[in-house]
Amino acid sequence: MPEPSPAPDALHAVVVANGAFHHPERHMAVVRAADLVIAADGGANWLHARGLGAHLLVGDLDSITPEAQAALVAGGCRVLEHPRRKDETDTELALLEAVARGARRITLIGASGNRIDHTLGNILLLAMPALEGIQTTIYDGHSYLRLVRREATVRGRAGDVVSLLPIGGDAQGVTTEGLEYPLRGETLRMGPARGISNVLAGREGRVAVAQGCLLMVHVPREHLEEAT
Repeated sequence: MPEPSPAPDALHAVVVANGAFHHPERHMAVVRAADLVIAADGGANWLHARGLGAHLLVGDLDSITPEAQAALVAGGCRVLEHPRRKDETDTELALLEAVARGARRITLIGASGNRIDHTLGNILLLAMPALEGIQTTIYDGHSYLRLVRREATVRGRAGDVVSLLPIGGDAQGVTTEGLEYPLRGETLRMGPARGISNVLAGREGRVAVAQGCLLMVHVPREHLEEAT
């Protein structure tokens, strides 16, 4: 697919990593709604298997099949190949390409899987300085993960679960609105699980942190009983 024209105020990029897709129909809907689709190496295999294309293929190309690469290129996908010996993961490089192309909203799918080190590494990518000011979400088809650096709004329905986990150290001055168990300028310490399983009281909640960062995990109520 040819790259879209820049739309700096609204450009939504989807980065497809080479992980698990437990709810493929939901992930396919996310890809189809994107302005810019970037495959991180083997993530292209999943796109190809479902008849989907990409605007960019990024990585060292050690995981993509020749068939998937040929199909994406035939559809107009641009390939940005990197050496295998490098400091960044393919997913990190794909996120940086989304930023470079003016994305103001990024959704990362296929970020979790059997490799717990890769899963944790992908979650920690949310803290990259390059993503500050860009709404970046990891979506596994079941939960939405975002990093709260200062404040964030979570929208859903009453009964949705919202967990708040300090990342990189204690989170101080944490204040919430619209959650069943409110926090008022409190400290969530790195380690204890105090912020797990709060509950959205209505359609919208707000989370603010004065110092530090929080990983916010939003699980819609209708997904709580699903097997993952």
